Amino acid sequence: MRNKFAFYGCKSPVWKGIVKEIIREKGVLTGDSLRQFVRICFEDPHREMQYAGLLMLERRVKKEDITLIEFLEECILTKSWWDTVDWIAKLVGWHFLRFPKLQHPTCEKWMESGEMWLQRVAIIHQLTYREKTDEKLLFEMILHVADSKEFFVQKACGWALRQYSKVEPDAVRVFISNHQLSPLTVREGLRLILSDRK
Repeated sequence: MRNKFAFYGCKSPVWKGIVKEIIREKGVLTGDSLRQFVRICFEDPHREMQYAGLLMLERRVKKEDITLIEFLEECILTKSWWDTVDWIAKLVGWHFLRFPKLQHPTCEKWMESGEMWLQRVAIIHQLTYREKTDEKLLFEMILHVADSKEFFVQKACGWALRQYSKVEPDAVRVFISNHQLSPLTVREGLRLILSDRK
């Protein structure tokens, strides 16, 4: 974590237990109450509080309305680091499956923003999609940042390609061979393909 955040030192069973206790007493928070809870958690300097906020959000994300994407973007850009950003990417993926018309315009907006954390989420939100992966969108986003020097963007591209290679290894192999990508992206993207050859 590069000493970026303060920690209480609580292991995950502790902060997860606190959230479960809140849910037992108040129920899963919704709407404005949910957003207020998450914002309070993100205002706290301790990282476990951000995790608690995201856990509550995760419990509700599949039932919130289409406007949740605006709040998810807010969370991505608040105290951003790979741990919370990657968690939110999963929630974004779930949200796009419920509201597919959001996927392309949101990803286009995030890729054009130049903000690496938004770009990372756009690139990796399909990690669990498997056969439902929008290959054209994925490849276009990776090419959009092909010359990026940001480690977290290059790693995201490789990670997304590696996951997709579980479903379409030939498509991934051809894509990588036909484009100039960073060594990190290539290495990560080909990892499973090359290991299968051994």
